[in-house]
Amino acid sequence: MKYIRSIDWLAEHLNDSNICIVDCRFHLADPAAGEKEYNEAHIPGAFYAHLDRQLSGKKGAHGGRHPLPDLHEFQKIAESYGITNETTIIAYDNGDAMFAGRFWWLMSYIGHQHVYILDGGFSEWKKQGLPMTSEIPVSKSGRLSISLQHDWAVSIEDVKRAALEKEGAVLIDSRAPERYAGKVEPLDRVPGHIPTAVNYFFLEGLDGSCWKSPEEQKERFKQLDPNEPVIVYCGSGVSATPNIIALKQAGFRDVRLYPGSYSDWSSYEDLPVEKEKQ
Repeated sequence: MKYIRSIDWLAEHLNDSNICIVDCRFHLADPAAGEKEYNEAHIPGAFYAHLDRQLSGKKGAHGGRHPLPDLHEFQKIAESYGITNETTIIAYDNGDAMFAGRFWWLMSYIGHQHVYILDGGFSEWKKQGLPMTSEIPVSKSGRLSISLQHDWAVSIEDVKRAALEKEGAVLIDSRAPERYAGKVEPLDRVPGHIPTAVNYFFLEGLDGSCWKSPEEQKERFKQLDPNEPVIVYCGSGVSATPNIIALKQAGFRDVRLYPGSYSDWSSYEDLPVEKEKQ
């Protein structure tokens, strides 16, 4: 599958000189926990990328809970892992793919052509009894150029056209059904979803911690036209990324992320939200 690499593939190529492994484990309820897990045990040679420090920028009144990082700062971080434009990158998390997906999306957004997510994540790697270490790799010095892929992201103005004028693209909300419906909202100002959005919970693209096949993804999105543009969002632009991969696996041609997602949209008091009728 494009964008995915298997446990067996990484185990076979673990010592290849042109491979960079990035551990993206994170827990939203405990921001220090993922790094603690990494320090205790990780795949040999893996560098650590922290969602808040390396994969997000500074929060403001608008822009969402996890705004995109300064891309030149992100470039320096990637270079400190030894990444060049020719490096094959394998990102992993504990298996839900949302944090590895964030790294995958950022690298793809700046134009990298060889970035993948580890199927099954660290939980599957550990389950198979494959090598682990607590040794932290030494920083390297890669040289990476940026070729920004503007067609990978949309602005809030693009989302307004889709939501309020009902033109431009289909909106997909990747959050859990109860948050989409407006029944609960633990994080954002107001419960509900962006008008016209349809709900495809991102975890439904996985079977446990492993990715469903392209055929299964096509079945999952069969109500949508793969030739129509799609804008994907979630709470803060993180858990939307596995859905972007799933849509691409299903053959959708124009799939973009709304980076600020619902946390940005709902920060504007003049923008409407919808709820499912009780």
